[in-house]
Amino acid sequence: MELLSGLNQEQAQAVTLNQGSALILAGAGSGKTRVLTTRMAWLIQNSLASPQGILAVTFTNKAAKEMLTRLSALLPINTRGMWVGTFHGLCNRLLRTHAAEANLPPLFQILDSQDQLSAIKRLLRSMGVNEEQYPPKQIQQFINSNKEDGRRAQEASVYDAITRAMRDIYAQYEIQCQQEGVVDFAELLLRSVELLKRNTVLREHYQQRFAHILVDEFQDTNRLQYVWLKLLSGPQASVFAVGDDDQSIYGFRGAEVANMRQFEKDFGEPHVIRLEQNYRSYGNILDAANALIKNNQGRMGKNLWTEAGAGEPIRIYEAPTDQEEARFIVENVKELNATGTALSDMAILYRANAQSRVLEQTLFAAGVSYRVYGGLRFFERMEVKHALAYLRLVANQNDDGSFLRVVNFPPRGIGPKSIEMIQSRAQGNSTSLFEAAASLEMSGKAGSGLMQFINRILRWKEMAQEVSLSELTSMVIEESGLASHFKQEKDGVDRVENLEELVAAANGFDHQTDLDDLSAFLSHASLEAGDHEAQVGTDALQLMTIHAAKGLEFDIVFVSGLEEGLFPHDNALNDAQGAEEERRLMYVAITRARQRLTLTRAESRMLHGQVRYGMRSRFIDEIPETLCKYLTPKKKVDPFFDFSQPTRKSSGFSLSEEFAVQSKSPYRVGQNVSHTKFGPGVILAVEGSGDEGRVQVNFREVGVKWLALAFAKLSIG
Repeated sequence: MELLSGLNQEQAQAVTLNQGSALILAGAGSGKTRVLTTRMAWLIQNSLASPQGILAVTFTNKAAKEMLTRLSALLPINTRGMWVGTFHGLCNRLLRTHAAEANLPPLFQILDSQDQLSAIKRLLRSMGVNEEQYPPKQIQQFINSNKEDGRRAQEASVYDAITRAMRDIYAQYEIQCQQEGVVDFAELLLRSVELLKRNTVLREHYQQRFAHILVDEFQDTNRLQYVWLKLLSGPQASVFAVGDDDQSIYGFRGAEVANMRQFEKDFGEPHVIRLEQNYRSYGNILDAANALIKNNQGRMGKNLWTEAGAGEPIRIYEAPTDQEEARFIVENVKELNATGTALSDMAILYRANAQSRVLEQTLFAAGVSYRVYGGLRFFERMEVKHALAYLRLVANQNDDGSFLRVVNFPPRGIGPKSIEMIQSRAQGNSTSLFEAAASLEMSGKAGSGLMQFINRILRWKEMAQEVSLSELTSMVIEESGLASHFKQEKDGVDRVENLEELVAAANGFDHQTDLDDLSAFLSHASLEAGDHEAQVGTDALQLMTIHAAKGLEFDIVFVSGLEEGLFPHDNALNDAQGAEEERRLMYVAITRARQRLTLTRAESRMLHGQVRYGMRSRFIDEIPETLCKYLTPKKKVDPFFDFSQPTRKSSGFSLSEEFAVQSKSPYRVGQNVSHTKFGPGVILAVEGSGDEGRVQVNFREVGVKWLALAFAKLSIG
């Protein structure tokens, strides 16, 4: 009974299930870790399982260690040797134990992501494959995505000549890894699945051993992980899956929220228990989260509640600009800190990494200590440092460090031997590397690549006298190949957005059109990238993306950038599943707050080097006004536009009035449109109708433009 003391009714019910599988729908802040560890302790204490007869799967090593620590505190047992760990960790253990059966050497080595990339580059060189035509990171992505879907090279999907060549490289990569006795992370899981599928004796052995399988964060499992769990669970196994379909936010990594529905079909009508009592947040915060997530379809359903009381209303602030938005947040942080709230108990959350720049700049100017959680500060990010290195060379061709950083990035065929030649010439002539490179006559690909690099730097130096700083920065990012290079990466969206944000930073720094302005900007960037970020162990405000915030909680939370196209993000709005995952991400953001939640947005924001005018995010409008306190007058939106419905609603207008407005023009505020020259965009305003009318469109690539309907030729959708 001591184990069960302090558990609520639903938690105790989950912990004490005697037989059969169970799906535990654990809402945010509902004590799921306690339920998992208490369940394990209860099974052992009641002799329903031995410590060696339990398999527990987590998504991080930290979570696995915490689970074992809590279990040791609950029961006087030795947890050493228990099968508790991540999918990759447990698969490694299985393959080590049965290396011969898995056709692996006993001491096989594991390639981390960087090791795998190096192995692919080595393979491409041995095959004589052009890395520019087949970038190693794209090959890595192709291999890993196929493995995570359970496909070997011969089963990989082929659409054209490029994917056919990538499949052949994948096949050679498999041969190379087998010869060298190495496995990558994706291989650990795939080979474990293959081993269990073909070796019936081994599979049945583990099915009999692990009568109880517990899975944390079940909503984040991918297809292959789900197959692995099914293979290990025998006919009599009890699988205890704990997850929250409303917090499934890793679809871009292959997570399948549908696994939770599939679990109900595959595991014989399992017990479904909802943990809805929240021990983290006040009632208004939970009511806001509940109201928001109800707009998603096909949920398994639950409603968070608390005994803590309503608390403060959700605070909403609509700023005229992103700079004003940042100032508002920082002023609030300073006031709260002055009245006793520790900086570490406050967090600013944002959808995209690039949003941190304006916030960091404002915090730095205000002298507020901060820390970027789970990532680098803006000016320390790799892609930003590459762009700045190009700009530093434009300002000063004697900067050898910047030269070495970008002379072959993106790759242009200038290898280590060529760089050694340049360094030797520079040392012999007592000149900079740039001067040495310019004086060298080098043949082949390296020679043409080096000449192109030198000429571009010199041309940009001339252009710096004629164009604005932001135009120069944009030119360098595009013509250097940085933008196109990162666009090819699987996770390159964030990097490209950071480069675009650097253009915005330069735009805000434009004073003159000369090199002095460039030098001043580079000095500013160096200062911003200095040591002003709080050291570990000191009190500091937390900055992070919402993805990084999952699993964390704070007394005070600010969620910034709540504008259509930013949050929800443009890239996610092409299909209903993407929009629903964005809403789940907002649900996660809301439920990070314990005491106070503030939502902010900017009417205008510097994006892609241009001012963009954004509409208020649908997520703000999906929270009932009775739960909110608008700190600025609520801005009006088109009464006919409703993000939650495929058709418009009248919102107080009579049907005849609505039809009359409808008939005037096929265009509506908030409508997605496309232009042959300017690309995709969203309509911000409509004036007049027919050939007499015009529309204001916020284009993703070129910003806001007014277009005459007589000539615009916009396509809808």
